[in-house]
Amino acid sequence: MHVVVCGALVTNGAVLLVHRSPARRAYPDLWDLPGGHVDAGESELQALAREMHEELGVHIVARSSSRLGDLRAGSGEDAVNVGVWHIADWVGSPTNRAPEEHDDIAWATLSQMAELPLVFDALPALLRSLPEFGLLPRHDEDG
Repeated sequence: MHVVVCGALVTNGAVLLVHRSPARRAYPDLWDLPGGHVDAGESELQALAREMHEELGVHIVARSSSRLGDLRAGSGEDAVNVGVWHIADWVGSPTNRAPEEHDDIAWATLSQMAELPLVFDALPALLRSLPEFGLLPRHDEDG
């Protein structure tokens, strides 16, 4: 099983998403949280810090990061376990430093995420557990 981490940078009621390039082998042309594979000998938090710097040019504040849960995809040799992390604080302004992987980055609210093609449909529900989103009305609730 492949082990992957991704990070939710959240500010002003929006989370930073990356759009996976249409040329990507895995999950092309879909929106996702930034992140990547955990290398041998790395903890998830170390991999998260490395990936956020490589892909977005930001330095995460490790003590502000907390694990939200897991998402799973694929089966057999292609199975992937994705550790999803909330990053409450970081240094730097996110920019797309991995254009070969992502052709766009954007801030999205939970309601905007409902309209986007996502790698994981369960992602908005997982993010809803965050204090920043917990008090927002559900997308499927009336008035």
